[in-house]
Amino acid sequence: MKTRIAILGGGPSALFVFKRFVEAGQKDLEIHIFESKKLLGAGMPYSYQGSNQEHVTNVSDNEIPEIVTSIQEWIQTVPEDELIRFGVDRDRFNEYKVLPRLLFGQYLSAQFDLLLKKAERIGLQTHIHKGCRVIDIIDVPGEKKVDVDIERSGLSRFNRVIICTGHNWPAKHEGTTPGYYDSPYPPAKLKLVLNHPIAIRGSSLTAIDAMRTLARNNGSFHTNEDGKVVFQPSEESPDFRLVMHSRNGLLPAIRFHLEDPLLSEEALLTKEEIEQNREANDGFLELDYIFEKAFKDLFRDKDPKFYERIREMNIEQFVESMMAVREKTEPFKLFRKEYAEAEKSIRNEESIHWKEILAVLSYAMNYPAKYLSAEDRMRLQKVLMPLISIVIAFVPQSSAKEMLALDDAGKLEIVSVGDDSKVVPESKGGITYHYKDESGEEKSIYYNTFVDCIGQPHLPFESFPFKSLIADGTVMPAHLKFRSSAEGGAAIADGNENVEQTAREDFYLKVPGIAITDHFQVLERSGSTNRRIYVMAVPYIGGYNPDYSGLDFCEQASLTIVESILKE
Repeated sequence: MKTRIAILGGGPSALFVFKRFVEAGQKDLEIHIFESKKLLGAGMPYSYQGSNQEHVTNVSDNEIPEIVTSIQEWIQTVPEDELIRFGVDRDRFNEYKVLPRLLFGQYLSAQFDLLLKKAERIGLQTHIHKGCRVIDIIDVPGEKKVDVDIERSGLSRFNRVIICTGHNWPAKHEGTTPGYYDSPYPPAKLKLVLNHPIAIRGSSLTAIDAMRTLARNNGSFHTNEDGKVVFQPSEESPDFRLVMHSRNGLLPAIRFHLEDPLLSEEALLTKEEIEQNREANDGFLELDYIFEKAFKDLFRDKDPKFYERIREMNIEQFVESMMAVREKTEPFKLFRKEYAEAEKSIRNEESIHWKEILAVLSYAMNYPAKYLSAEDRMRLQKVLMPLISIVIAFVPQSSAKEMLALDDAGKLEIVSVGDDSKVVPESKGGITYHYKDESGEEKSIYYNTFVDCIGQPHLPFESFPFKSLIADGTVMPAHLKFRSSAEGGAAIADGNENVEQTAREDFYLKVPGIAITDHFQVLERSGSTNRRIYVMAVPYIGGYNPDYSGLDFCEQASLTIVESILKE
């Protein structure tokens, strides 16, 4: 009797999960992949759902975990007219180059096809269901099975279900408030001629996606005789301008040369290290311990001078020292300086160690984050994540050049807004942005057009799409315990609505999404592990996995999930 496995979603997460099953070579499996679109492998970011011609990846071939063939090998098989369309020169392509995202989507799709052929050769039974929307999942504990409810087809029963449904931007005001966009995706909707300032919330890679699309529809970029990228506004929209509203008034950092391009397992804390630290700390993993082991200690050999500089610093002091340098410099002046640093880093093939190791830290703390105390989780969100989100964005050089061109043309501005800023949709259309400027003065500015670009939100438990699993208690909300009751009580007194108290004087912090185990299995309301349902869809596990590491995340999580299934 074969073990029937359903993989829900056919994007990059599903690609890596399927790759693991193919590599395992077990023939007693029957795998079904359900994808709502027509294309396998690309997912939202690398298809027309998340990209236009102008969008590029922020990773290169050497930074991508191995699938079947490298991009450099695959490029040799792509038809010439396709390469011309994307401006890629086959002969000059190398493993350090970033790709247009739509072309990268074709690469992932081609890799999926190679895996399917490999599965056929080894006798791994695989069924692909394209254009299929899964509307619900029903656990059947009595029979140790799971029913998947497919639109128009009804129920299909499986032994294991792996949820790989990928990105999700719920619409709140888009479609009802004219000029309001809940996200810049799919980017085709931003092909607009707009003769007025446009408010963009955020300054992340998502914001840069919106910037590249909007700029092309209200002007053009060209390279002058000095090799500099220049923006020319169109005659139809002379008053077009982009205003980025950033929580700290900072622009993200730029791609540089990575010494260790694949964030390897060596960066992760060992199981023994985690257990030892938890045993010594009432079952909690200390954020300060992760900071010491997965960040500071890595500088002893890589950059002893920098290590001496930060050796005595705690997280707060380190972040303050790094932010102070950034905050006292005008954003675009700093951006130009960092662009020159990044160019030098790439030219000399020398890493900017503190930035690279910050990416390692982010990766290392993602998996054991569920063992942090509520106090440490609040510190992580408030202190460390703002710095990490800026530094490890790794803005591609072509995007950076366009941002500088827009700045030169007076068409891009960055405004610092605090945590308490508010975006109020207006019934006539557009929004009013309420915030305090850097001098503390209250501002209320109306914009005809607003694009929310804060990136993939960590979605709350209530947004989990498979409602039967919520109704029958198969999934439970993610939460973290306060180490100190006094701290928990103080958080409630401060009005933190995410803190709740149990009858036993215990305090818990509610974090986004559902609770999962180290093997990505769902935790039931009773607290027991459900060994039939796995969740790898990042929007719904952000509480216990706060950092999205893209394909690195896919590679590590897929290994954990498939090993867990095959061991049972």
